[in-house]
Amino acid sequence: MPALPPDLRKALFALPEREKDQLLARLVAQDAVLTEQLAFRLLEGDEALEIRRQRLQTQVDDPVRGYHQTPNDLLHIVRQLQARLAYHAKITGDTQGEIELTLRLLTNIFRHQPEAVARLHGPTQPLLQHLARRTADVLKQVAKLHPDYLVELETSLNELLALLYASAAAPLARELGVPVSIMS
Repeated sequence: MPALPPDLRKALFALPEREKDQLLARLVAQDAVLTEQLAFRLLEGDEALEIRRQRLQTQVDDPVRGYHQTPNDLLHIVRQLQARLAYHAKITGDTQGEIELTLRLLTNIFRHQPEAVARLHGPTQPLLQHLARRTADVLKQVAKLHPDYLVELETSLNELLALLYASAAAPLARELGVPVSIMS
């Protein structure tokens, strides 16, 4: 984002308070993400983050179960859910929640869609590549967290890694350098 020229900045700060407030409101209204971030920070209560996480958890749990016509249908749903998780983190700054929900999503796929992850062949390859890459990405995110969080996430991570390596995505995971387990 470019900085304001010093002269314009001085003139802007010299405006009467009411005009500055009107300009600020107009500028904020032009950016939907900023508007939602401010609404979250300024209007929603302390329990809002937990409510948002629970809503996302329900969304993560429901569509992964059941029958999907093709592995690409499942991949499409997974990508939509991951976009929602990333948006949640962008709005709330809840990186840990994004990681926990991503781990849950990936684990649910391996648990509830065994036929989609059992064989590595043409129709399942994009899904399996995505799952292996997403696992590698979430491990990178976890590495950036405080080490205490790793202890909390270790069981979930090891369960996901065990399911990943028990699936047809194992060669893809090895290729990406995904470890077989996490040691604290």
